[in-house]
Amino acid sequence: MNQILADTTTLDQELSNRFIELDPEGYFIIYIDPQNKLICAKHFTNFIDDRGLACDPETGKPIPCNGKVERIPTQIFTGRTAKEICVKLFEQTNPCPVSRLDHASYLGREFQRAEAALLSGQEYIQD
Repeated sequence: MNQILADTTTLDQELSNRFIELDPEGYFIIYIDPQNKLICAKHFTNFIDDRGLACDPETGKPIPCNGKVERIPTQIFTGRTAKEICVKLFEQTNPCPVSRLDHASYLGREFQRAEAALLSGQEYIQD
């Protein structure tokens, strides 16, 4: 059983390091609010430059992946479960701030991970 867990952990890490196309509609910072028992997702706009980098629409500069970036979200979505936040984001928001199916799939997986962390009392770190 431990070998199966090790194999799936290795596979998951490899898949997390693959190349992904960025969504021109923006990106999300996902976190949990344990005190209020909520999954939260801040949406930020961006544009993709000719190098494939996500850039800040206000400054035109690439948005760094690491470090602190001070930007104001366009929207904040919250839900008590992964399903609730997905319904709010994908079914009740018009226009939907997600334009790529791979991005939607990623968000669903992250919301599930965030829900599991919220229910177990563990820390959640977005992949």
